[in-house]
Amino acid sequence: MGAILAAKKVPPFGGDTLWCSGIAAFEALSEPFKKLLIGLEAEHDFVKSFPEHRHRGSEEEYQRWLVGKEKNPPLLHPVVRTHPVSDRLALFVNEGFTTRIVGLSDKESEAILNFLFVHITKPEFQVRWRWQENDIAIWDNRVTQHYANADYLPQRRIMHRATILGDKPRYFGKENEGA
Repeated sequence: MGAILAAKKVPPFGGDTLWCSGIAAFEALSEPFKKLLIGLEAEHDFVKSFPEHRHRGSEEEYQRWLVGKEKNPPLLHPVVRTHPVSDRLALFVNEGFTTRIVGLSDKESEAILNFLFVHITKPEFQVRWRWQENDIAIWDNRVTQHYANADYLPQRRIMHRATILGDKPRYFGKENEGA
């Protein structure tokens, strides 16, 4: 549902966090394209962001990865979800986890997802936070995506994060209102 991020130590430069709005990105699409997307489901897979080969440094690391994979099987979510409080529609695809759109050919799925991944991260849908020590950010993960810019290395950035569990992503259109 949401997340809280607190800056404990920040580098002298870099380390900003960017958030993008799935609502603003959806609302900027043409009406025919919105209609195409509504009702589609996409697969979200933990392994896309955490591939096996990156976790083979030690047997212990690999076993932790296996547990993570088992606890996070691929899930199907709507490409367009309804925010459960505001009822606004939002794109719900993420380059880090979304692998395919169900029911489309591989080429169709890839073309649409690549378009959406670029579209949702356009500057006009983003906000950028330049951290200072003790800053706290709270955001609604149901309709946003975030990206931590790793442009501060070899400096250190120490953040504390808490995740607020929430509802399952759903689409409530006119045809299934109240479902």
